[in-house]
Amino acid sequence: MSKLEETSFQFLSEIPENHLYIKLIEQLNKDFQMTGIDKEFSLDTTPKLLIIQLQGSIHKLISSNYSEYLNLMYRIDVSENQLKKIDVSDFEQVVYLILKREWQKVWIRSKF
Repeated sequence: MSKLEETSFQFLSEIPENHLYIKLIEQLNKDFQMTGIDKEFSLDTTPKLLIIQLQGSIHKLISSNYSEYLNLMYRIDVSENQLKKIDVSDFEQVVYLILKREWQKVWIRSKF
């Protein structure tokens, strides 16, 4: 496991074992579906498996349908500035940015 994968895994593992992790997966599913991407993550997916599946999905999108990838990033609301700072082929970094932004949305909704 690379350092960034480990960081993403640690990030997800620190989310309390409550409804927020499920909400995170639900938010991912919603954003994928709203973008028209036929991918659904199981609600009982472990954090490690979620990272692996998300990396695979991002790799496939970048390789086969870059405009759909950009639409997904827009839908998730990953900052364009953040995306410009990374190499698009660094799937681990892209996944980290996705999880971080989705977590922000879920956490904010839970507080307000």
